Amino acid sequence: MLERAMVLLDLFTPQHPRQTITELSLGSELPVPTVFRICRELTRLGALERDDDGRFQIGLRVWEIGSRAPRAHGLRSVAMPFMEDLHEITGQNVQLVVRDNREAVYLERLSSHDAVGLVGRAGGRLPLHASSGGLVLLAHAPQSVFDDVVASGLRALTPFTITDEPTLRSLLAEIRRTDVVIARQYLNLGTLAIASPIRRARDVVAALSVVVPLDTGSASLVPALQATSRAISRGIS
Repeated sequence: MLERAMVLLDLFTPQHPRQTITELSLGSELPVPTVFRICRELTRLGALERDDDGRFQIGLRVWEIGSRAPRAHGLRSVAMPFMEDLHEITGQNVQLVVRDNREAVYLERLSSHDAVGLVGRAGGRLPLHASSGGLVLLAHAPQSVFDDVVASGLRALTPFTITDEPTLRSLLAEIRRTDVVIARQYLNLGTLAIASPIRRARDVVAALSVVVPLDTGSASLVPALQATSRAISRGIS
């Protein structure tokens, strides 16, 4: 039952945060009675919540448990003061990102009502090849991860997303050389995203990114971002 419960929980995404039993059955290819039984048990445990129209959504219990994961909690607690400083300087979106297999997971995002709108949210997942933080993490991932990302298809999220292997391979080499990526409209139209790695010892364990309007100059942002990444790296080493 545990494996099937995880299959159902994985179906809840930022694009589909609320789902019916029928939708979950179709997505999981599990029989409706089985899905109903598992959802009922997950609801009893607080892992799912059911709203007034009968749709299910992820429960607070899942978020509470996830927030206690050592990789997430320790990194977030160290990073937050530095992220707040960078957010105050830029007034825009500042994001803390880690890799989970072939996806970028946003552990934290600081934003404001004046910040440029973005795809995704804290706790959400995005393709590694399409996001600035994801590209930094992919650049420092094992070769097998790169191969899996390419094999799964380099899907375009905007007309500017990198979708061919040679260009992606060249960009990742440049990221490893410079410790920064500047991504123009790869994920969100009208945005400029800059990211740099966060290291524990020699290992890249996360990425820090800032996303600003496209017409914002990057010259002043890159030094501030890299200084913040290095400060976080020292804090977790």
